[in-house]
Amino acid sequence: MGDGFLAIFKSRAVVLKTQDFKEKDKIVWLFSEKLGKISSIARGAKTSKSKFLSSTQPFCFGEYVLYRGKNLYTINEVETIDSFQGILKDFDSITYASYFCELIIIALNDEESIREFFKEFVKAFYLIKNKAVDLEILTRCFEMKLLKFTGYGFDFDRCSICGKKIISSNYISFQYHGGICRNCRRSNGTNISYTGYSILRFLNNIELENINRISIPREVKNEIYKILNIFISQSYSKKPKSLEIFKYL
Repeated sequence: MGDGFLAIFKSRAVVLKTQDFKEKDKIVWLFSEKLGKISSIARGAKTSKSKFLSSTQPFCFGEYVLYRGKNLYTINEVETIDSFQGILKDFDSITYASYFCELIIIALNDEESIREFFKEFVKAFYLIKNKAVDLEILTRCFEMKLLKFTGYGFDFDRCSICGKKIISSNYISFQYHGGICRNCRRSNGTNISYTGYSILRFLNNIELENINRISIPREVKNEIYKILNIFISQSYSKKPKSLEIFKYL
């Protein structure tokens, strides 16, 4: 199926969030491989015998057949690939997975297809499911990939102002999205430890599935969290809230 005369589409997708609609239906926000972030309706999904009952749960990953309506897509069929419902049994896992979904909702425009990033998104969910990585490190790496794919990528290898190659640095510019050499320091930025800078550069280049090879001290984790939090807050129109619960634990 394709984007032909009937406007029916088939695409892999992950459920980002849902909302009850009328008596029996659900509004389902999907991040799809072919169509990007879309809003859809699953008719009858709230009923106990609905064929969409499991496939419209948060985090469900499947092959969705969708019909494009005037305002919303309509979910016609779903073949579940992985429900990821095991994530819901662990507090940390569900919190970070919810954060990833929230970032997609905030950072991507509707129907903005970024197929390579969709693959990274799904990969992150499998890493969470399999408890294969440090969730904080995975999250920092995921945030950097999101910033890159949405046009806010970093340059830690060369000075973001003059282009001079940087061997090591302890200064980052929020304005220029990257490292700054000693000669180009500006007021719009912040000091960072040399270790923190090196870790950010490493995470900027590594594949998600390889991050289990790295261990980061707690003080450096806190440092890069604060820096990336600022980058994300200034890059998108809304600040994500999902991880704020950790402040109170």
